[in-house]
Amino acid sequence: MQPPATTFAVLAYDGIEPIDIGATYGVLSMAKRLAPQLRVFVVSKSAGHVIMANGLRLVADYGFADCPDADVLTVLGGPGWQAASDDSGITAFIAKFHRNKGIVAAVCTGGMLVGAAGLLAGRPATTKREIVDGETRPLDLLAQRYPDARAIEARLVDTGSVLTGGGVSLGIDMTLHLIGRFLGPGIAQETARIIEYRHAWEANAARLPDVVEVI
Repeated sequence: MQPPATTFAVLAYDGIEPIDIGATYGVLSMAKRLAPQLRVFVVSKSAGHVIMANGLRLVADYGFADCPDADVLTVLGGPGWQAASDDSGITAFIAKFHRNKGIVAAVCTGGMLVGAAGLLAGRPATTKREIVDGETRPLDLLAQRYPDARAIEARLVDTGSVLTGGGVSLGIDMTLHLIGRFLGPGIAQETARIIEYRHAWEANAARLPDVVEVI
């Protein structure tokens, strides 16, 4: 029996890292070959072009005003997170999605936006840990900005309705985790195989723990 249809909305904003769209939308695109009932779209404040880090452009399918219903909102990261986390329109959209019983999943510094939306209080959370010399670790910033959250070293943290993931390529692990949760572990494992990530997924799991603490 096929798993039920699942819809993922991918939240983009100016300054996201291009790798984050590949780690989310790209992995879901490959999973759709195995689970045709999967649906995925990109949403931003307004439909149309989003300018990613270093100038690459992405076209958002929907704006906040006409965004269709979705089961999961995946919040991307990148150097634009600082401006985006101060944007009340973006944080209000994230908070409303969660209030409407949607699952919010952040990859990389997308966790900062989820914190700004007020969704990390009382929860363990993680984000990007590895940095260029001279930068401050986003995980340390998370602890400073959102002291009501418990910032931890993890590959991903699943608290039920709010998930946060580690940095950059670990967005792939988060997406595979979500695929497993909604479409079953077999689809997740087969997706990892066809994107030639199976061994990396296993190595990441051995190196960094997943934290599942449903709240």
